[in-house]
Amino acid sequence: MDKITAIIPTGNEEQNIEEVLESVSFADEIMVVDSFSKDKTVELAKKYTDRILQHEYINSAAQKNWAIPQAKHEWILLVDADERVPEKLKQEIFQILQEGTEKVGFWVYRDNYYMGRHLKHGGWNRDKVIRLFRKSKCRYEEKNVHAEIVAEGDVGRLRNHLIHNTYKGFDKFVEKVNRYAWWQAKDYDSKVKKITLYHLFIKPGYRFFSHYIIRGGFRDGIPGLTVAFLASYALFTRYIKLWILRNKKINH
Repeated sequence: MDKITAIIPTGNEEQNIEEVLESVSFADEIMVVDSFSKDKTVELAKKYTDRILQHEYINSAAQKNWAIPQAKHEWILLVDADERVPEKLKQEIFQILQEGTEKVGFWVYRDNYYMGRHLKHGGWNRDKVIRLFRKSKCRYEEKNVHAEIVAEGDVGRLRNHLIHNTYKGFDKFVEKVNRYAWWQAKDYDSKVKKITLYHLFIKPGYRFFSHYIIRGGFRDGIPGLTVAFLASYALFTRYIKLWILRNKKINH
């Protein structure tokens, strides 16, 4: 049976760290990659593993790419601190490791929860990420935000889902949107020639309409309305911050 390393990237995750580490306790190695947390994250993690590495955080992709080669085993299960691996997913992973596979990685769908509600509409039901993969065949693309695995080979799909307790509250959600907008502005600087009303009004407006109406986000109540609005706000903010970024370059 192939062995597996679980990698957990952390940064001030004392409210999440114990539950996520419990959920990956089946792994042959558990490696916490911490970005110098100022809370009790590291202290709590020591109850579950002695492999705690600390590295300065630049962005998610860079942090994960730094960590992956340091795993002891070929197979990697990468789980964010706000995610959980339920029992059925564990058993499916066990079966793959036991039987062997030609795949170099696997897409995993996520069940997203916000404001205590499982988001089943608005596009959230199609949210998937590559989280089980071979370290010799997979790396994250070099992007500041929403980077995905680039795989050298065939990627399969798991039947069972990760649990994702996304955004602990409205303020945290807005804070994350604003933080990501700066990173996305840097990614889009080379892609967008001129910022127009299309970027500032039409794209954000359609984003809200798509999430809330076309994809049925209204069926998820207030949480569905909130995430649709903030998806639109995130798009608007990205281009405002891109304008600010370019304006600073001109004036300095």
